[in-house]
Amino acid sequence: MQIKLYLWPNKPAAVLWLSLGCAATFSFSGCTILSAFSDGKRVREEVQPIESAASPAFRQAAGSLLSGTFVPGNQIVTLVNGDQIFPAMLGAIRGARKTIDFETYVFWDGDIARQLTDALAERAAAGVKVNAILDAQGTSKLGLQNLARLRNAGVEIEKYHSLFWWDVRRFNNRTHRKLLIVDGKTAFIGGVGIANVWTGHAQSREHWRDNHYQVTGPVVAQLQGIFMDNWLKTRGVVLHGPEYFPALASTGSYTAQAFKSSPRQGDIDMHLMYLLAVAGAQKTLRIENAYFLPDDKTRAELIAAARRGVKVEILVPGDHIDQKLVRISSRRHWAPMLKAGVKIYEYQPTMVHVKLLVVDDAFVSIGSGNFDNRSIRLNDEANLNVFDRRFAAEQTRLFNMDRAKSRGVTADEAGGLIFTAPLREVVSLTSAEL
Repeated sequence: MQIKLYLWPNKPAAVLWLSLGCAATFSFSGCTILSAFSDGKRVREEVQPIESAASPAFRQAAGSLLSGTFVPGNQIVTLVNGDQIFPAMLGAIRGARKTIDFETYVFWDGDIARQLTDALAERAAAGVKVNAILDAQGTSKLGLQNLARLRNAGVEIEKYHSLFWWDVRRFNNRTHRKLLIVDGKTAFIGGVGIANVWTGHAQSREHWRDNHYQVTGPVVAQLQGIFMDNWLKTRGVVLHGPEYFPALASTGSYTAQAFKSSPRQGDIDMHLMYLLAVAGAQKTLRIENAYFLPDDKTRAELIAAARRGVKVEILVPGDHIDQKLVRISSRRHWAPMLKAGVKIYEYQPTMVHVKLLVVDDAFVSIGSGNFDNRSIRLNDEANLNVFDRRFAAEQTRLFNMDRAKSRGVTADEAGGLIFTAPLREVVSLTSAEL
C-alpha cells in the first residue's frame, strides 16, 4: 500500500493505492472522504441553461434523466420541527396494519428514540412485518437496550455497512436516507433523524430547525422502491406483494417524483439533479441546506445563474452548527458567488438542518441530500421532487420565515483559511454530516 499525504487547500489529503487496483481519495477541504466508486452518470461539462424549471420540458427531462418518473395525484403535508414531525410519524407507526419499512442514518438513544423503539416493537409483536435499515455509523449511539427491544419483538434489522469493514470505500458509503413507509400507503421523507436535538420547535440551541414531509398517493410506491434498493443490498431478499405495494389511488393534486442516489452503484443522481435545477432557473433559486459545500462545477453554475439575472438566495447555518469546519470550508468559497450577486444568509437562532431547493416558484426538491460532496459522491440519499406552485409557495414561505431570522453575509466577510488546525479537521472526518 502506498500513501501520499498533503495538507494544502484544494489538494487531496491522502491517496491510497490498494492491492485491488482501486483508489480512494480523502479530501479535507470539504470535511469528507471521497472514495473511487464507479463514475456512473458523472457530469463533466457545464450544463447549459435550459427552459425554466417550471416548464413541461424541464419536467420531461428530469423525469427521464433521474431514477423515477413524475406521477400525479399525490398529497404532501409539510411538518415543521419535531413538535409536528414526531407525533405524525409515531401516529402512522401505531396505526400500521401490515408492514413498516424504516431507514435512517441517525438513531440516538433518548426520549424520542425510546418512543419510536416502543412503537416499532409493539407493532412487530402484534404481527406487523417491520423492516429497518440502520446505518452502522449513524446509529452507533442507539443503545444496546433499544436494539435488543427491537430485535426481541421481531423487527428485522439490517445494519448498513459495518464500521469495522476493511474496504474503505464501503466503510465510507453510509445510508443517509430518511425513509418511513407504512402499509405501502403512507411515507415520510426529509432531513430529520431520530434524536432529541430534533424535538421541540427550534426554540433553543438544543432544538434544531428542520422540515419533514408526510406523503400519500402513487409516488409512495417509488419511495418504497428506494427502501427496497438497500434492503436488497443488505439482506438480499425481495419484499413484494400487496402488503408492500398496494394499489394507490389519487390522494391530492401534487405531481411528484422520488429518486435515489447511490454512488457505490455508480448512481450520482443527486449531483445531476442539482445541476439541472440550477441550469433551469430563470427567475428565482432558493437553497436552504445544513451543509453547503458545492463542488467547483455547481458553484460555477450558481454564479452563472446570478449573472443571467436569476435571484439566487442561499440560507445556511450560522454560528450554531454541529460541524464547525464545514462552515469554515464553505465560507472560503463564498466571495466569488457574493460578488456575482448570489445572496447568502446565516440562520441565527439555532442549527438549521433543512434541506430545501425551490426553483422558479414551481419546482421543489426535498429529502436527505446535502449540497456537498458527501451527499453527491459518498452517501446513499433519497429526495422527492415536486412540481406544484402551491407547494412551492408553502416552501418559499418557510424559507422566508427562516431568512427573517438570518443575517446576510457580505463579500468582505467571506473567505479565510481552512487549515488553521489540520489535526482538528482530520478528526472531523470521522463525524459525517447529518
